[in-house]
Amino acid sequence: MTKEEHNDERVDMLIDVHVPLDQQPNQASHEFSYDFLKVYYGKLFPYSDIFRWMSYGNDGKHPACDASYFSRREFSFTLENDVYLRFQSFKSEFELENSIKEKCPHKIDIGPVYSVDPSKRHAYAQAGNNVFTPVERELIFDIDITEYDDVRYCCSGSDICLNCWPLMAIAIKVIDTALRDDFGFNQILWVYSGRRGVHCWVCDGRARRLSNEVRSSIADYFHVYKGGENSLKKASLTGLALHPLLARAYTDVLLDYFERKLIHNQRLFSLEERYQKILDIISDKSVASEIHEKWQGNKRSSVSEEVRWDQLKSVLQSTKHKGLRRCVEEIVFTYTFPRIDMEVSKHMNHLLKAPFCVHPKTGRVCVPIDPKYCEDFDPTSVPTLSMLIEELNAGGARMVVENEWEGTSLDQSIRFFRSSFLQPLMKSCKDEMESSYNAKIQQSNKSSLSW
Repeated sequence: MTKEEHNDERVDMLIDVHVPLDQQPNQASHEFSYDFLKVYYGKLFPYSDIFRWMSYGNDGKHPACDASYFSRREFSFTLENDVYLRFQSFKSEFELENSIKEKCPHKIDIGPVYSVDPSKRHAYAQAGNNVFTPVERELIFDIDITEYDDVRYCCSGSDICLNCWPLMAIAIKVIDTALRDDFGFNQILWVYSGRRGVHCWVCDGRARRLSNEVRSSIADYFHVYKGGENSLKKASLTGLALHPLLARAYTDVLLDYFERKLIHNQRLFSLEERYQKILDIISDKSVASEIHEKWQGNKRSSVSEEVRWDQLKSVLQSTKHKGLRRCVEEIVFTYTFPRIDMEVSKHMNHLLKAPFCVHPKTGRVCVPIDPKYCEDFDPTSVPTLSMLIEELNAGGARMVVENEWEGTSLDQSIRFFRSSFLQPLMKSCKDEMESSYNAKIQQSNKSSLSW
C-alpha cells in the first residue's frame, strides 16, 4: 500500500466514527474490547509522537543522523490470549502504525536499541558474529503499588485508590528530585501504568548509554526498602547521620506525607493490629510494650491518631531514650520510601510498557504524569477506552481533522507529552547532535593539518 492509499483509507476511516450500540461490548467487558481497541489505534494513538521520541532526532536530515537508529529499536506486542511477539522492528512511523493497526496488540512494550536490527538477529547469529547486543536504552524505573501491601489497608493486590495513591506520589517526588539534582538528568517522563503503578523513563543521551553496571549502581542508590515478610524493620538506615538523599527525602517529602496523608488515609493508629506493626519496629521492646499498654488503657477515650503519633515521637526522641531517636525515621521510611523493581532498572534489555497503551484489565490509558502535580493525579479518572469511544461517538460525523484526540479527554495528556517532554527532548537531541558533529569536524581538521 502506498502512502497516498494509506491516507485515503485513513480519511474513509475518520469519516465513520460511530460504533453502533449493538456492536459495543457487554457490561462485563465494558472498559476493554477488541473492537474498541481497533478504533483507538485507528483514530487516537499518537504514532508520530512515539516515533519522534524513539528516533531521538535521527529522523531528520542532519549529517550526523543515524538512519538505522529507529529500525534497531525493539518493540514487543502482546496479542489476545497472551501471544507474545518479541523483537519487532520498523523502518518508519508508517510501518509502526500499519503493524499496530493490523495486529491490534493488547500491550506494546518498548525495549532497547540493539547493535543490529532485532528482527534479523538470527541471521547474524548464524553468521557466527556475536554482534546482537543492546547499545542504548533509557534508564527506567517501575514502581508497583502491590509492593506496599504491608503498609496500606485501603486496597490490596492490583487495586489502587486515592487513599494509597500518595505512596506513588512520594515515589515520583523522591526519585524525580534525585535524578535531576544528584545525577543531573533532565529529560524525564513519568507515566501511569494503567493499573497499579508508575513508570519512569530517563531519556538524556548519557542515561541511554549507561552500562548495566552503572544502572545497577543507580538502582542501589534508591534501595532502602529491604522487604521480606518476616522482617519487622524494612528500612535499613545506617551511620550516624542520614545520607543526603535520605535526609532530603525525609525532610522535604516523607515526613510531611506520612503525617498529612498516610496516618489518616490508612488509619495507622486507629486499630491495634495496625499500630502494633509500627511498635514492632522499635528496637527496645520494653519501650514499645509501655506505649502499647498506654494506648490500650485509653481504648475507650477518643484519642486521635495524630495524638498517638505525637506521643510516640515524644517518647522515642526524649533524652531518656537517646538510642531510639532513629526509630522515628525508620518508621517513616518503612511506610513511605520508594520501593522500585530493582531488576527492571539494572538491565538494558528489560521491556517497559509504552505510554498511551490501554491496560486490558482496566481499560485505562497509560497517560503521562506531571511530577510537579503528581499528588493531584487521580488514577481512577484517567481516560478509559470506553470513555474515549463515547466521546468519539458524541462528536458524530464531524469534519475530518488531523488529530481526532483533540475532541476527547486524551487531549490534555498528549499536549502535556508534547510540550513538557517531547519538545524539550528534541531540542536537547538537536543540540547534542550538533555538538558531537562539530567536535568530529574539528578533530578531522586537526588530523588533516597534522599531515
